[in-house]
Amino acid sequence: MDNNATQISSYQKTHFEARTSDGLLISHDIYRRGDGAPIVLLQELPGIGQETLSLADELVNAGFEVVMPHLFGPLGETSIGGNLVRVMCLRKEFRLMSSDRSSPIADWIRLLCREVRYENSVKGVGVIGMCLTGNFAIQLIGDESVLAAVASQPAMPFFKQGALHMSPDDITRSRNALDSKGPMRVLRFEGDPLCTKKKSECLHRAFNDDGVARVQEITLPGKGHSVLTLDFVDQAGHPTRAALDNVIHYFSSHLNSSK
Repeated sequence: MDNNATQISSYQKTHFEARTSDGLLISHDIYRRGDGAPIVLLQELPGIGQETLSLADELVNAGFEVVMPHLFGPLGETSIGGNLVRVMCLRKEFRLMSSDRSSPIADWIRLLCREVRYENSVKGVGVIGMCLTGNFAIQLIGDESVLAAVASQPAMPFFKQGALHMSPDDITRSRNALDSKGPMRVLRFEGDPLCTKKKSECLHRAFNDDGVARVQEITLPGKGHSVLTLDFVDQAGHPTRAALDNVIHYFSSHLNSSK
């Protein structure tokens, strides 16, 4: 993606505050742009940089409204090392090392999805989670407010690739929801060092173990990581372009018919 993305100054800025199920009060700015069925776009570790803004443009141009919560880091640029420190300092919101349970921020995002659904008077919203927010998309599909979800390179917990950043109850809710909503999408590069084959196998054990394809994985060749942003190549026939086209078609079929 190039640097001709629509800048954050062109977005409508709002604020969302909510108390999670464990009593934690969380508040973050929300940036919105576009008309149509809403998609909640969750930033990855590098932040809301130019590549993420370009992804937002793709979604807006495809006829969706993008809803981006600003969870951490500077706006308009990437800062991997700096943002890792910032997330580590947000220990009440993010539990990066936890397996078999999620982070409190995921509950806040669920409440945001419900609010967006209510404000837009739609049956449900779409969600894209990437890297450290990838597991959140898998968890959120279990909520009635979310009709479609994409987990791009879900990496958490980083140092336990054979586990998911979800509780057993979360997995059960998502499995049951996917039985009625149809398979969600998971994207990853074959040689990704942060979302490895072991993580992929874990996902299939959790969701596709009985022969029902609740998770449809799109595996791209190579050792990249950020399928839809930093490693995206906007060229016809490129695997990342094909993956994004698949994602857009998936959202269109699930969201535009439910308005």
